[in-house]
Amino acid sequence: MFTRKMNSVLRRASVLILLQFVCFIGFSQLTLTGKITDKAGKALPGATIAVKGTYLGTVANSYGDYKFQNLKEGKYNFVVSFLGYQSTQKEIQVTKSTSLDFSLESSAIMADEVLVAATRAGNKAPVAVTNLSSDDVRKQNTGQDIPYQLNLTPSMVVSSEAGSGVGYSALRIRGTDASRINVTVNGVPLNDSESQGVFWVNMPDFSSSVDNIQIQRGVGTSTNGAAAFGATINFQTETINADPYAEVQSVAGSFNTFRNTIKVGTGLIDGKFSFDARYSRLKSDGFVDRAFSDHESFFVSGTYYKEKSMLKFNVMSGDQKTGISWWGNPTVNNPDESVVEDRKYNPAGEFTDENGVTRYYDNQTDNYKQTHYQLFYSQELTSNLNMNAALHYTKGKGFYEQYKEDESYAEYGLSNPIYGAEEVSSTDLTRQKWLKNDFYGFTYSLNYKKNSVDASFGGAWNRYDGDHFGNILWAQNGGVKNGYQWYFNNGEKTDYNTFAKISVELSDHLNVYGDVQYRHISYSMTGNDDDLKPLVQDHKFDFFNPKMGLYYTINDRNTAYASFGLAHREPTRANYKDAKEDITSFPKEESLFDYELGYNFKSAKATFGANVYYMYYRDQLVPTGEKNNVGSDIMTNVDKSYRAGIEFIWGVQLLSNLKWDANLTLSRNRIKDFTEYSTYYDENWNEEYKGKELGDTHISYSPEVIGSSVLNWTPSKGLGLSFISKYVGEQYFDNTSNTERKLDDYLVHNFRMDYAIQPTWMKEILFHVQINNVLDKKYENNAYGGNWYEQGDEKTWRYYYPQAGINFLAGVTLRF
Repeated sequence: MFTRKMNSVLRRASVLILLQFVCFIGFSQLTLTGKITDKAGKALPGATIAVKGTYLGTVANSYGDYKFQNLKEGKYNFVVSFLGYQSTQKEIQVTKSTSLDFSLESSAIMADEVLVAATRAGNKAPVAVTNLSSDDVRKQNTGQDIPYQLNLTPSMVVSSEAGSGVGYSALRIRGTDASRINVTVNGVPLNDSESQGVFWVNMPDFSSSVDNIQIQRGVGTSTNGAAAFGATINFQTETINADPYAEVQSVAGSFNTFRNTIKVGTGLIDGKFSFDARYSRLKSDGFVDRAFSDHESFFVSGTYYKEKSMLKFNVMSGDQKTGISWWGNPTVNNPDESVVEDRKYNPAGEFTDENGVTRYYDNQTDNYKQTHYQLFYSQELTSNLNMNAALHYTKGKGFYEQYKEDESYAEYGLSNPIYGAEEVSSTDLTRQKWLKNDFYGFTYSLNYKKNSVDASFGGAWNRYDGDHFGNILWAQNGGVKNGYQWYFNNGEKTDYNTFAKISVELSDHLNVYGDVQYRHISYSMTGNDDDLKPLVQDHKFDFFNPKMGLYYTINDRNTAYASFGLAHREPTRANYKDAKEDITSFPKEESLFDYELGYNFKSAKATFGANVYYMYYRDQLVPTGEKNNVGSDIMTNVDKSYRAGIEFIWGVQLLSNLKWDANLTLSRNRIKDFTEYSTYYDENWNEEYKGKELGDTHISYSPEVIGSSVLNWTPSKGLGLSFISKYVGEQYFDNTSNTERKLDDYLVHNFRMDYAIQPTWMKEILFHVQINNVLDKKYENNAYGGNWYEQGDEKTWRYYYPQAGINFLAGVTLRF
């Protein structure tokens, strides 16, 4: 079955590739050349020139020269931009080969883009990259979480515990989860220091304050924060709005989902100051029972601009209360015919009262508040050199609240209470597991750009201090003081890095890229864990991560690149905690050797890209398919493993008002010589834990086919219709390649309508409706489970995360 699907997909991809070259051959041979300079006539190497309304675009060389070849006769609108200069555009009729020069005016204020220049891939960086503009971000911001807004980017797989894309949502890129993806906001690390993950639920409606996003797949270029073991996601928040504005957005949809957002900005005051603010409130019941969301957030930004300097201060805060739903659903795909499937069933908070009636604890919730403070300063030192520095501080505080049945007093370090002559050894109770943390540090960078050289030097120092503790709120059988703290431990982590990268244009066609990073991590844990066992550890790491590559410009339409990158990564707190009882199973650091080879083609009516990757790992930490007591994946090191694949990305202007954008990833993800460890029971129910060699197996949560497609039709001015499709191939949720522990493939279609009008009394009124899963597909996009053996027979246990059937989100945006 898989082979047939793969062959079908390959045939379609081959046809698509052929179409790109047919388009290429069919163009006539008109050439446009020119030079891009400033008003003094100084060349602006690296300036970008794009043709509005087409896929065409190129970059000026070290002399400021550019060239378009194979143009058709017709009218073209050229848009030129360069950091620190005002964008300009010209429209001309091309009837023969000719030349067109551009002279850019220096900007009166420093551009916000300097904040992310050092941590992003440039125009000629030899990496697989996807850039989302402010228009892209705005269009995808329908009310769902950030993973679902990025769902259509290459090699992306998303999941939702609530089943609706609101609440606890997650993403994977090339099979890699968010704890192994480097995420920054304005160049400041966002990954939690201990878990190394990013909890999008703590940042409700964050995308309403995001201007643009860059996603790099693979090791990518050096940046600050956690190691990139599959991808890098770089967010830039609100940039300058020259004019005052106000915006109100309301979204409503299935499962009592409501989101209300208010945004205001002063524009540029006296040519120097600007202020922006946003407040959001989001509520949803979720598809799954009691998987509700009750969130609010705000963003405030103030900036002082000068021609050669900038001072910016941002505050971002998210306060969320979410119904726990991480335990999944055991009724879905259950082979026991006596189990009735209930796709909305959620076992979290379930207990039996004194009358034997099944009940659910109302406050089985996750509660967390996180506030980020960022202060940036940028200065142009010379016309070719600028510097950036940032201070940041993040305060986090929150807890899980749970109802627990028949808990032993001894497990909490308590003596059994005595009532009369009877000693009571267990009780039902409610408890909270707390996390309070402080994360602070600074980042810095120097950026140099002159003629053929584009270089950056930067780094960061970060400190994390986190307290973990648990309190008992109530015990049914008494014997516990309310608020009793049964455990406390602390984690302290210092992380600093420095990097240098350079891109040199050796000729009009060839750029060479080099990048090196040094990173040091010092991590210590003290105190007792929730099982009252000591959690006292110290770990130190020193990593050296080189990267290099070539970028070759064949002509204005065809480019190619090749790169190699090495990355190392330290284990997470959970990796150490889950293995603390067995010193021999302590997790080891990981290494990734990433090889990338890419090709891109673009014409006025079509664009096409292909990226081949081979990611070889030593001691990769892979999910075992099981979860710990707070819902995190339990991981294990595997000696040798790899991810290899090819990513296709294309876009075609089928008609003047009909556009097709799509991507497809075909991959192979394997562990070499995997040994499975399981519990075995003999006929007398004696227990033994032993290994079984399985040879090469699939890496868990790594589908081998991933595809996205968007058909955009604009039948009239202001009206846009989109048909959106997402396909994810079958994937195993442990590493044994056993079909009993496998997620089926799924193909889901969404429909979206946007309608905008511009009345005279305001900027815009925008209506949008999105219908998700229009064919009402029953599917699961995540699961976990494991196995055991009884008298030689293998048994499986598993829990799934069912997703909602047909559902909708509708909203209106008023822009003033």
